[in-house]
Amino acid sequence: MTSSLRCVIVGTGAVAHFHARAVAAYPHAELVAVTDLSRTAADAFAAQWGEPAVYDTLEEMLAAEHPDVVLICTPPAVHAAQSLAAFAAGAHVIVEKPPAPSLAELDEMRRAAEDADRQLAVVFQQRTGTAAAHVRGLLGSGALGRPLIAVCQTLWFRDPAYFAVPWRGAWETEGGGTTLGHGIHQIDLLAFLLGDWTSVQGRLWRLDRETQTEDASTATVTFAGGVVAQVVTSAVSPREVSSIRIDTQKATVTVDHVYGHGHENWRITPAPGFEAEADAWALPDVEERSDHAPLLRDVFDALRHGTLLPPTADAPARSLELVAAIYASAAADGAVITPADLATHPTHRQGFASPVADMRAVGG
Repeated sequence: MTSSLRCVIVGTGAVAHFHARAVAAYPHAELVAVTDLSRTAADAFAAQWGEPAVYDTLEEMLAAEHPDVVLICTPPAVHAAQSLAAFAAGAHVIVEKPPAPSLAELDEMRRAAEDADRQLAVVFQQRTGTAAAHVRGLLGSGALGRPLIAVCQTLWFRDPAYFAVPWRGAWETEGGGTTLGHGIHQIDLLAFLLGDWTSVQGRLWRLDRETQTEDASTATVTFAGGVVAQVVTSAVSPREVSSIRIDTQKATVTVDHVYGHGHENWRITPAPGFEAEADAWALPDVEERSDHAPLLRDVFDALRHGTLLPPTADAPARSLELVAAIYASAAADGAVITPADLATHPTHRQGFASPVADMRAVGG
């Protein structure tokens, strides 16, 4: 067992503060260094989080600090190169979503982790929390009967200024649009609850924003258990909501939130005739909300004890494959894409650039 984990952060933007807070909350981890393209930003971040060492480059930081864990909080285009450097230096990697801008790069990251005997964990914090774990258990055990149909919505609002950041809205630097950058959170939670997917039909839309990529998408996804799900993602929706609804033979499960959920966001409604079973489905008395902190805590526990990653951080490719399948389907005018199709896809394992239906032109 490793007594304490020496952690470093790459990229000191907004999401890095969640990582620093999670490290500070874990009794057997220490933030020892940070790096950012902007030395000014890195210095300010370090001053806020206990004065870890500041380096101008990742390479300098790895050589000097020999960290146990590298927390990657940079834009997706550089995740693969930074992860490979970390694995080569003997560190575990915890990387923000999306883990990479292509499945091919994620494949390379996973191989490098295996070759180095290190772990690769991806931050999908919507999987965490006692409510999500409880509902996943109910669905997996059959307590709610067979899941039948689902709706997954990520309806967020990003104004034009959001897309004015140089790397946003371009296939080359962001890897995809709102489906990859935003919808992947709820898509990941949907797959966490329902398991393996079997087919995808998707379309991409540009409705209002000046962007190369999509600002909305729609898709139909089927799962191995027979569930049919409708998935809608938007960056142009003023009343924001992140929502999943799963209708089973015995009940309807819903979670409605925006960027994080607790017990108050979940509801299990029994179907007529199953009201007597509802007490057995109640959420646990002790609540933990979804957040970076419980995810990193459970990953740190696994790293210290040399055990497998927890379900909240395993299967790093599952949701990225679903997103890739939406893009691949859109590129083929809504054709059905299966896991077998995606495994040997001639283009969309290398990147997700796809035709986007520009409805701005239609609307004048």
